[in-house]
Amino acid sequence: MTIQENVSLKTYNTFGIDAKAKLYADVQSLSSLKTILKSKNKDALFVLGGGSNMLLTKDIDALVLHLNLRGISIIEENEDYAVVEAKAGENWHEFVLWCLENNLGGIENLSLIPGNIGTAPIQNIGAYGVELKDVFESCTAINISNQNIRTFTNSECRFDYRESVFKQELKGQFIITSVRLKLTKKNHKINIEYGAIKNELQSIGIDNPGIKDVSKAVIKIRESKLPNPKEIGNSGSFFKNPVISKSDFEKLKINFPNVPHYIVSDNDVKVPAGWLIETAGFKGKRFNDYGVHTKQALVLVNYGNAKGRDIHELAILIQKTILRLFNINIETEVNII
Repeated sequence: MTIQENVSLKTYNTFGIDAKAKLYADVQSLSSLKTILKSKNKDALFVLGGGSNMLLTKDIDALVLHLNLRGISIIEENEDYAVVEAKAGENWHEFVLWCLENNLGGIENLSLIPGNIGTAPIQNIGAYGVELKDVFESCTAINISNQNIRTFTNSECRFDYRESVFKQELKGQFIITSVRLKLTKKNHKINIEYGAIKNELQSIGIDNPGIKDVSKAVIKIRESKLPNPKEIGNSGSFFKNPVISKSDFEKLKINFPNVPHYIVSDNDVKVPAGWLIETAGFKGKRFNDYGVHTKQALVLVNYGNAKGRDIHELAILIQKTILRLFNINIETEVNII
């Protein structure tokens, strides 16, 4: 395995930020990964997957490990379910399409989410009423300090809204190498109640959708709202949807009676961050070579050669404005590096 010096990461992150890696290695096998972890100081490592959920604000003064472990296989199955294992370097959307071609259901609502398999559990990716934790069986990960392999069950990952143990107490300690999901082979649970999926299906005359129909509807909706990173640099949704108390929500409704919302529990309400940002006047705003997308206020974009720190400063401005106008803190979903 060759280690390169001073490598541009522009093509390895979906924001298209031209940050440099002091050292760079393309890791295509578990044995190569173990070897390099044994030989290098763990404090000088930076693990790179699909590059879809991060904003680079500076050069990386470390060895960047680009994780390209590949492979998809069915580990076990019965008449109703199949447990599918995918290696960390597999592209998430391509994996979804593979599952659909094999009539495996459960992740069709997660179509077209950017990134790789290995980072999906870290973020507990989710969309349109479905989260990874709903089908997650386990993942294997390598301990950076001693190279031991550990299996994490669903409960051990401590999934929450865009959260997991890998973003909290175990942050920076493990590298996920493969993921196993338990997917349906028949009697698929069709989830079309969230967002515009049902309306999209009705518009094309589908009343009894299958998993492929749901996927196609999700793809069409996402493509209509979200820019293609190959055309405009972005990381998808930049902010999390905030969850506020019911009492705070009632106060919000006094000034904004038509605020959209989702009931989370008896005490909590989720408010769309995109609505907050649009209402604050940021949707479509452009600042030189970066800004907020014209169709989806949740998405910050790089129109060409923006610096990561400029986009970060815009994110901070949006957060401060939302706090001032609505008394709501919105957190970033994207990792700021």
